Amino acid sequence: MFAPKIILVPTDFSEHSDEAIKQAVDIAEQNDAKIYLLHVIDKLQQCAVDYCISIETMQQVQAESEKEATRKMKEEVRKIAQSRKVDVTFDVKGGVPYAEILRQQEDRKADLIVIGSHGRTGIMRTLIGSVAEKVMRESKCPVLLVR
Repeated sequence: MFAPKIILVPTDFSEHSDEAIKQAVDIAEQNDAKIYLLHVIDKLQQCAVDYCISIETMQQVQAESEKEATRKMKEEVRKIAQSRKVDVTFDVKGGVPYAEILRQQEDRKADLIVIGSHGRTGIMRTLIGSVAEKVMRESKCPVLLVR
């Protein structure tokens, strides 16, 4: 029987990600596994069509995004620690979400990825593609897709 020891759980702080975290916590508890929560902040584009923002503004927005994501991740870890006996660590990275998730899976030697089925919706999902779908296609370990 498959018994994961390191579970990677990417989160975008959506309801779908919250469900994935709940599933990962259940699996971790049953298998005495560790959970590694990951939030990836998309890199900002300095220019779009015919408008550009300054590098200083980009850096400020990026720093604020990282600060807020770290605050939310600490809150997630606190909620898990209050109710369950599971070892949880987290990190906030910048980059292309699916690529960073796959990189962290290899770096952390995670043997299971638990990911929510939806993040972006509507036209953004159509234009950018599904992070979960790309992770499922390219992962070197099992992926549990949570609806």
